[in-house]
Amino acid sequence: MSLFLLFFFSFLSLATVSLSYEPRNHEVEALINIRRELNDPHGVLKNWDEDSVDPCSWAMITCSSDNLAIVLGAPSQSLSGTLSASIGNLTNLRQVLFQNNNLSGEVPPELGTLSKLQTLDLSNNRLAGAIPGTFGQLNSLQYLRLNNNSLSGPFPASLTNIPHLAFLDLSYNNLSGPVPKFPARTFNVVGNPLICGSSSEVCSGSGSTNAAPLSASLGSSNGERKSKKLAIALGISLSFASLILLTFALLWHRKNRKKLTILNIGDKKEEGLISLGNLRNFTFRELQLSTDNFSSKNILGTGGFGNVYKGKLGDGTLVAVKRLKDLTGSFGESQFRTELEIISLAVHCNLLRLIGYCATSNERLLVYPYMSNGSVASRL
Repeated sequence: MSLFLLFFFSFLSLATVSLSYEPRNHEVEALINIRRELNDPHGVLKNWDEDSVDPCSWAMITCSSDNLAIVLGAPSQSLSGTLSASIGNLTNLRQVLFQNNNLSGEVPPELGTLSKLQTLDLSNNRLAGAIPGTFGQLNSLQYLRLNNNSLSGPFPASLTNIPHLAFLDLSYNNLSGPVPKFPARTFNVVGNPLICGSSSEVCSGSGSTNAAPLSASLGSSNGERKSKKLAIALGISLSFASLILLTFALLWHRKNRKKLTILNIGDKKEEGLISLGNLRNFTFRELQLSTDNFSSKNILGTGGFGNVYKGKLGDGTLVAVKRLKDLTGSFGESQFRTELEIISLAVHCNLLRLIGYCATSNERLLVYPYMSNGSVASRL
């Protein structure tokens, strides 16, 4: 009898455990697999807990109102290792941002299965191999940046099938062959020594003579390029005199200029930037006064890229001023450019609208509307 009772209670215990088991959230499982293949020297992913119900409270993750991960962003965090194929299981992602790290290995083809992806930035890493042909399936993609890696192979013709692609940067890799005509309004392919530089040049290893132009002007024809060359040849004598006058003008202008503006919105844009709209260009003095000289009493929050201060403009408007730090090298300016570019593309009623910016030789600041209800983190 006692043996029977022992078997009965053992069976009952196993049945209770089986009924109470809940499978792990598939997004949690995918993100844990991603973390396992990354080296995280600063511990920015240390709160990624595999026992979590969902990843919405984790660092570097942004979720929708349905608690689905829509942004995976860890730029400039010195991450190394490889990017796991499990990223393809995060089917609700809209932005993937891993720029300015030390990632190596190949770009996972599974990224091409993310049908909702709008922004992908893997620039300034050590990625190698070919650009996956699956990227041609990213019908929602608007912004693609793979520049400054070691990618090789031919330019993927599949990228020409992406209908909404507005910005494409594949510069400074080892891509080869002819360059197809991309639908992107702005693209950059300079710094790839094995591509065809002109329509009369035979491509390395392909025998093709139909290379596309390497500039961001998609509609330029052979006749237009020849006309430009002729105009340059005819005007070279006048250009010498104009250059001297321009040099004196620039010297005078720089002497009287109190700050260095790196972006000129609505005018000729710097290489690698898209049109950012009519953003207000604040002076540093104006933001310094509005935040009481960036007083610690006005700090609203602190992040990996700097502090956010509450400010009051001269007309009484309350703003939040994000003052970027780590401006050494190219990382600070790259983060500043990337944030401006991404925010200019992301237009939604639930996203903060960028009011303006300030850029000097040693300062980068972003200005947003002030939200009186606290941060998202404080509500979680």
